[in-house]
Amino acid sequence: MNFNQTCAELRKAAETLAQRTGAQKNAALESAAQSLEASAEAILRANRADLRRARDGDMKDALLDRLALNEDRLAGAVRGVRVVIAQKDPVGTVEAGWRLPNGLEVRRVRVPLGVGAIIYESRPAVTVDAFALAYKSGNGILLRGSSAALESNRAIAAAITEGLARCPEGVPGAVRLLDSGDRSEVDAVLNARGLIDVVLPRGGPELINMVVNNARIPVIETGSGVCHLFVDQSADIAMAVAVAENGKLQRPGVCNALETLVVHRDALSSFLPALEERFAGRAELRCDEESFAVLQGRPRVVKAAQGDFGTEFLDTILAVKTVSGIDEAIGFINTHNTKHSDSIITRSVENARSFQQRIDSACVYVNASTRFTDGGEFGFGAELGISTQKLHVRGPMGLEALTTTKYLLEGDGQVR
Repeated sequence: MNFNQTCAELRKAAETLAQRTGAQKNAALESAAQSLEASAEAILRANRADLRRARDGDMKDALLDRLALNEDRLAGAVRGVRVVIAQKDPVGTVEAGWRLPNGLEVRRVRVPLGVGAIIYESRPAVTVDAFALAYKSGNGILLRGSSAALESNRAIAAAITEGLARCPEGVPGAVRLLDSGDRSEVDAVLNARGLIDVVLPRGGPELINMVVNNARIPVIETGSGVCHLFVDQSADIAMAVAVAENGKLQRPGVCNALETLVVHRDALSSFLPALEERFAGRAELRCDEESFAVLQGRPRVVKAAQGDFGTEFLDTILAVKTVSGIDEAIGFINTHNTKHSDSIITRSVENARSFQQRIDSACVYVNASTRFTDGGEFGFGAELGISTQKLHVRGPMGLEALTTTKYLLEGDGQVR
């Protein structure tokens, strides 16, 4: 089947799905969840094959972690489907309504976008997340994962399709996986004017920039994550160390991991030695002149290059920048971040509020880790990605991200 025919069939299935009730969509999602559980052994076997191939290709550890599935991660993805089932269906929600002077009744209601595509790297659990959110919001979804996760994605998509087919009201044609591994698939998606309504890239900067720069269809940009933590002069040092450790080391290869520490000059001598001791050599600290002077001679402490600031390392590397106060910190962060997630550790209510108001990011934290920027952590059950743009949707994308609005008007013969 050629690409245009695939999209035409996906559009037809999406039109059918858009007519399903919330209860019918939920029944189909539950059937898919059960199929994923029943297929767990086959899915994990496929993932082990992907991992072997990736290791043979010398994929670095942080990216292997993105690719890896285990029983807990797969079970978590299935739990996410059931959280989506439990959520309110946004389709059909009346957002506003009014009566015009001429008697016309106007309602603004939420409706599916139609057909979405997602192009993503590794992370086979994204196959489950994207399917669940697209299906519940009444959309067809075209999935194009990376070649690294090819076998995993095939096994997951097969289980989903089987589950939908078993449900009397299921629409198995509403989810399609492009799995030839050929780059021409990506080019076809990006040029699918009139066939696909929106495309979402999810991966590293190279993938995201390629999609944004080449797409001839609308894009929801899920930006890379150059996330910052500002340690204010009034910070609780133990809290700052714990948050920095979590942000950098829990999963270094994900987009909400910490990449740059911004430290108030007055907190350097108390915070940095405590942090270096907690890290115990597990991360390389790339320090500017002032912070390097505090840590010089300690293991895995090096001088930063200018290019280290604003870099998404996706590795056990952390840049360190010294500032004189909150104004300099905010200016530095807004210059070097990717509008994803940034945090401040402070006891000052005034500084906390100023930071949240002035930092230009989708998620701005006070006294907490940037690792919480995630659809599951926000209670969405799953996510399509983290949008770093400002139009249509921003931040973790749940059900509403794949919907839009239309106006329904009713009259009794009005003419103009």
